[in-house]
Amino acid sequence: MAREFSVIVERDSGGYYVASVPELPGCHTQATSLDELMIRIREAIEANLEAEGDAAESLEFVGVQRISVAA
Repeated sequence: MAREFSVIVERDSGGYYVASVPELPGCHTQATSLDELMIRIREAIEANLEAEGDAAESLEFVGVQRISVAA
């Protein structure tokens, strides 16, 4: 059975794309292109599910909000 996961994609100061899966703690990867990133995050998700089984909590993605805080 196929499962869907929300993937957060960011770009760091070095130009690398970074992907993380909020539903799977510790499930993240990076790459120099978005195409490579999607391949790598799929592999990371599969490895995480293989290690953890179906213990991953199913969360509904709501959205991303940017908040400005004075430092």
